Amino acid sequence: MQAQPGHFYAVGIGPGSPDLLTVRAVRIIESADIILTPQAKGTNRSLALKAIEPYLKDQEVMTVNYPMQRNGTSTRERWDAVALQVREKLQQKKSVAMITIGDPLIFATTSYLLYGLADLIEKDNIHLIPGISAFQIGASRFHDPLTLQEDRLTLMSATDIDAVAEALDHCETLVLYKAAGVIDQLLELLDRRGLRGASKLVSCAEQGDGELLVDSLLGWEPGELSYMTTMIVRVGKRDWME
Repeated sequence: MQAQPGHFYAVGIGPGSPDLLTVRAVRIIESADIILTPQAKGTNRSLALKAIEPYLKDQEVMTVNYPMQRNGTSTRERWDAVALQVREKLQQKKSVAMITIGDPLIFATTSYLLYGLADLIEKDNIHLIPGISAFQIGASRFHDPLTLQEDRLTLMSATDIDAVAEALDHCETLVLYKAAGVIDQLLELLDRRGLRGASKLVSCAEQGDGELLVDSLLGWEPGELSYMTTMIVRVGKRDWME
């Protein structure tokens, strides 16, 4: 698969290691005219761009700064403006690939841009390339299957503690993204439910010395954690072997 003129590609590049990109992702990145890379405001680096360095040749690189805040209006305005820029490039018969850590449809900045592009370009000119998500790479390190038989797997943001508490009653495995900002509240909740020892944590997976893996949160005390921190709670399992 090669990037086509006038087409947009949302490319998931996995947790940040170059060898965890899919073959299709690599082919799109190598053949695209323009690489669009997100960069949070206030930072001077793009983890996504670093991950694809081995596959960069003479592609044009566009860096998009965006606000990391829970303000729907300003976020939408920013990404709508980026969507107009992308449409202009596509009208010039350029191919544009936006790279994103993880998967482009799971808590990804790419999703904001996809909403903006939906009203601007033909649906057939928009393509999504899946990527490995943080909870998948984390679970693989712990050698602990996430589901068996009829087990329910729930994936959600950790930011609403009440919603997290409710989710614990309705699944066998709970995956919590954005856990760093509410880590103390999460640990208190797990203590009340007796689930702290059944919970694991991964932060900055596949990112060298910054990686943190905690196989059991029992007795663990949190230090400074990256925004990219995911918790996996094994709530229980259904008795399917009767």
